[in-house]
Amino acid sequence: MDKLVVRPMQEQDLPQVCRIEAEAFSAPWSEKSFRDSLALSYACFLAAEYEGQIAGYCGFYQSAEEAEITNVAVKKELRGQGIAKRMLQELLRTGRTRGASAFLLEVRAGNRPAIHLYEGLGFERAGLRRNFYDKPREDAVIMWKRFPLSE
Repeated sequence: MDKLVVRPMQEQDLPQVCRIEAEAFSAPWSEKSFRDSLALSYACFLAAEYEGQIAGYCGFYQSAEEAEITNVAVKKELRGQGIAKRMLQELLRTGRTRGASAFLLEVRAGNRPAIHLYEGLGFERAGLRRNFYDKPREDAVIMWKRFPLSE
């Protein structure tokens, strides 16, 4: 994955992003939802580009020093190659430069690969949201990563 470039998501990425979103999630965001989010000053969305194609994407909404990670997805055939880790490292770095010192996310309780990835990046389990997800109904694990204010 040496040719992988993680960069700010652009409007022209949205058709590919939405295809990945639809294959990754049972309740996918619409293209309009992504487009509207790209226009928000407090949002940050990144795309991972590999050989001219979108391989994955991630994003957050920021409120003061807290950033809520809303989406993380990688194209099905490219999973397990470190793309999500690279994207999240860049997302955390970008958030830190924007003043975020705490990052929150929710992940399906049964999504062990994602939980393992997040824990490897320093996220810690903070609780459970019962029946948070639909299709299928499942709990969400709440995870936080906090940076010391002096960093």
